[in-house]
Amino acid sequence: MQQQRAGTLVIACGALAREIAALQRANRWDLIEVRCLPAELHNRPERIAPAVEEELRAQRGRYARVFVAYADCGTGGALDALLAAEGIERLPGAHCYEFFATSSVFAQLHDAEPGTFYLTDFLLRHFERLVIRPLGLDRHPELKDEYFRNYRRLVYLSQVGRAEAVEQARAIAARFGFAFEHRVTGYGELGTRLAALAAGRERAAWQR
Repeated sequence: MQQQRAGTLVIACGALAREIAALQRANRWDLIEVRCLPAELHNRPERIAPAVEEELRAQRGRYARVFVAYADCGTGGALDALLAAEGIERLPGAHCYEFFATSSVFAQLHDAEPGTFYLTDFLLRHFERLVIRPLGLDRHPELKDEYFRNYRRLVYLSQVGRAEAVEQARAIAARFGFAFEHRVTGYGELGTRLAALAAGRERAAWQR
């Protein structure tokens, strides 16, 4: 029989790996262990809940607490159904844009301009691999007018706020003919929830 560890397991989206590692280093959260699932699961959101379930089975009984660092992420409630049955919490909101910006700020952004394309630090770093090449825009750039005809604005929700990254995001907006806006969100609810876990206050934080 496996001995239960005293710490917390965080099962996380691979798109959050760098941000979670930065938070761990800065705060010395030694009792939080992280297992990241492939970021590419976002291309097939129907596979996210089964992948989380498989990881839960593999780690069952090994940790005092488990937290899932995903939003709904396009699972259509499948992830919530799984976690409700397991008694496990996840990050709030529908997607990473919401939990980085916080729900209230994201709602304001959405209401101001529904036709908004959002970037995070992760998506900015991998823009060519995750957006340009999968959509075939490297081979047929003229398709951008069809793919993005209902978009008017690009909002860069940055976690770190590096000047060179802001200019890169601004260049992407210009490339697509979008208005540009930059918001420094920091780590948003990701940082808040992980801090609560590390302090052993997760239940109080979730019930606010």
